[in-house]
Amino acid sequence: MTSKNIILTGCAGFIGSNFVNTIAKANPEINFSIIDALTYAGRFENIEQTVKEHEHLDFYKVDIRDSEKIETTFQKIQPDGVIHFAAESHVDRSIENPNIFVETNILGTLNLLNASLKIFEKSKPEFRFVHVSTDEVYGSLSETDPAFTEKTPLAPNSPYSASKTGSDLMARAYFETYKFPVMTTRCSNNYGPLQFPEKLIPLMISNALKDKNLPVYGDGKNIRDWIFVDDHNRGIWEVFLKGKAGEVYNFGGDSEKRNLDVVKTILKILDKPESLIEFVEDRKGHDWRYAIDFSKAEKELGWKPSVTFEEGIQKTVDWYLENKDFLA
Repeated sequence: MTSKNIILTGCAGFIGSNFVNTIAKANPEINFSIIDALTYAGRFENIEQTVKEHEHLDFYKVDIRDSEKIETTFQKIQPDGVIHFAAESHVDRSIENPNIFVETNILGTLNLLNASLKIFEKSKPEFRFVHVSTDEVYGSLSETDPAFTEKTPLAPNSPYSASKTGSDLMARAYFETYKFPVMTTRCSNNYGPLQFPEKLIPLMISNALKDKNLPVYGDGKNIRDWIFVDDHNRGIWEVFLKGKAGEVYNFGGDSEKRNLDVVKTILKILDKPESLIEFVEDRKGHDWRYAIDFSKAEKELGWKPSVTFEEGIQKTVDWYLENKDFLA
C-alpha cells in the first residue's frame, strides 16, 4: 500500500470510533487524520484515549458541510486517501428534519469529493476514497425476495436513505466523470460498543437496565440483517487496501433477525421480563426487510463475517454493562 496519510471523517461516531480504536491504532506506519464536527452522536471521548496514546493519530474539529474549512484542511494534510464515515444516520430524525441529512450526507460528501479531486489530479495519482454507505439505499425486501446485491436498483424509502443514495450517486458520478478512484461500501445494521443510545440495541439495553418499557415499532416482525461493527470495519479496510475503483461492495452479517427477537434476546441476557416490551405505532415508511448478499466481497476481498449474532450481542451487552455511563 502506498497510502501513508489517510483522512478519516466522522470517527468520533459509532462505526468510525471503532475503526480508530482497532484498525487505525494497529497501523502506526500510517498517519490517520480524523475530522469530525462533534455533533450530538459524535463524542471525542469515544477516541480520546487512543488519540492521546498514539502519535500517528491526529484530530481536527471540522464540519464536512463547511466547504472552505474542508478545502483548507485537505490542503494542509495533503492526504493519500480518505475513508468517509461521517453522516447523519438516524431514520427517525430524518423524518422529523430531512434538511440536515441532505446538507451533511449529500453536500458534505460533495465537499469531500471536491477537495479530494484537487489533490488527486495535482499530486496524488494513487489516491483512494472509500465512501461508507448503507443497505437502506436499496429499499425494502419481502420475506421471499433474494438478498440485496451490488446490482440491486436503488430505491430509498426514507429521507435518510434518500440522502445516502444521493451521496452514493455523487460518488459514482465522480468516478465516471473524472475517473476519481472512489469505492462505495454498503452494509447491513451495525451493532457493538459505542453506539449512540438512540439506536435499537443500545436503546433496548438502556431501557431494560432502568426497568423502563422497551418500545417496539408495529408488531416487531420487521427483519434486519445484523453485522458486528468490527467485521464491518475489517471490510472497509479491505476495500481501501484492495478494492477496485468505481466498484460497490456489500457487507452483511449473515444474521437476519426480527426486531422483536433481537429485543427478546437482550432481555434474556439481562434477565429482564418480556413484559417490558411495549408495541408502539409503526415508523412512517418502515422498510420490511433487509438482507445482504456479500459474495462479491468474499470472492474479491477474501472477506466474510467472523462474529455470529449470538457472540456479538453478548459482547455488546457486556460492554454496555461495563460502561453504564455511556447510556446516561
